[in-house]
Amino acid sequence: MTGAAIEVRGGAGGVEADLADLTSLAGSSLDLAEALAATSAVCHGMLADPDLLASAVLDPVGVARFEAALLAALDGAGGLTALAVAFTARAATLRAAAEAYAAADAALAGLADDLHWAAGFFPEATVGGLLVLGAGRVLTDPVGAVDGARDLADDPEGWLAEHPGVVDHVVNAAPGAASRLGLSTGGLLSPWFGGGDVRSAVARLGRLWPDGVPVVAERPDDVRAAAVRPPRGVADLLAALDLRSEESDADRDHIGVRVLTRADGTTAYVVDIPGTQDWDLPGGGVNPATNDLGTNLRVLGGDVTTRQRAVAEALRRAGAGPADPVLLVGHSQGGMVAAQAAHDAGTADFPYDVRCVLTAGAPIGRVEVPARVQVLALENVHDVVPHLDGRDNDDDANVTTVTFERRTGAIGTDHGLRNSYLHGARAVDRSDAPSLAAYRVSAAPFLAGSGDDVTVVAHVYSISRG
Repeated sequence: MTGAAIEVRGGAGGVEADLADLTSLAGSSLDLAEALAATSAVCHGMLADPDLLASAVLDPVGVARFEAALLAALDGAGGLTALAVAFTARAATLRAAAEAYAAADAALAGLADDLHWAAGFFPEATVGGLLVLGAGRVLTDPVGAVDGARDLADDPEGWLAEHPGVVDHVVNAAPGAASRLGLSTGGLLSPWFGGGDVRSAVARLGRLWPDGVPVVAERPDDVRAAAVRPPRGVADLLAALDLRSEESDADRDHIGVRVLTRADGTTAYVVDIPGTQDWDLPGGGVNPATNDLGTNLRVLGGDVTTRQRAVAEALRRAGAGPADPVLLVGHSQGGMVAAQAAHDAGTADFPYDVRCVLTAGAPIGRVEVPARVQVLALENVHDVVPHLDGRDNDDDANVTTVTFERRTGAIGTDHGLRNSYLHGARAVDRSDAPSLAAYRVSAAPFLAGSGDDVTVVAHVYSISRG
């Protein structure tokens, strides 16, 4: 916790960073063991040096003392050989410990998915268990149980905002429920309903929305102050993203590519990707809107979406090359697309050098972002949207998650950029937490420091499906 405003988890100051340090220390220990062993081998050769042995004729006692001292230094209890063995053992222990912790985390995540799947597949047992828990709550805390039921009945939206973890349970149980539905139809619905976890289940469901091909059209550059002001922190980055969000709707998906040029001629690219605007159900054909429900499902399922391909094309048109540094900034679905693009960075699916990702209110816990990409994820604790993947973000050395409290009175505004996440971004900019400091270092190509001469050109693109 850094102050009362935000809580910082993961990143350079997180638990996974400690595991990475363990692995690094194991490698250093092994390198030292090899150096000590090599030195010991060379020094052992000195014991049989011809010149040394010849000098024994003149000073046998002195030579004997020298050889005894050298043997003690090499093979004694604290000698080089013993140290080499000790550091080799330490390297093996540290590496085994790091691997054991990582394996345990992966096993627990898999077990959690299995248990949630079973809860959805066997709803009778789940409902029975909930009834038992409810009865226990009434017996142990009757006043609290009655107050909770009254709050839920009087203001379901407010109750959900105060208990967003419920969304995790529902989302995680959905694959089991979908699998049961698929089986109950004799497999008729199985191509679209089922799966062993959230990602696989959503990937099936996403097939109901054909994804099409990207269509990208250039719009006039944005010359407003928030768009062309050199960003100095997270709040400035989200303020520019808000411009793209306010002009996007179900009929328009506008993304931005800001080109930052410094006095020395170096350039960096910041891509602004707004959230979902089109909530239409599948209609059988290709939906022109790329910011639709289908993109949510497809990207959560791990697909390379039309929207991601359109972002790549917009970068190309803005002049970005494969070696230019890129920062992807996204709200909600935009953050999901950004994380998936970072996963694919440097490949044909997204042929750019993504250095950093900044997300606001995005469910990205199931995306494996490469260690070379630094991620900063902002989450309002009252926003239900980050819970839609059913998993917390990993405590990785390259993934920093910042949570903050911002209750606005409605689920939509709790999730909004202007009403919620800009508030959290300002708190981030005021924080000196180690993980945030490390993120700022990685994001240096995209941020202007005091006295920096940086110009910004804000290109705007309208994207759709064809």
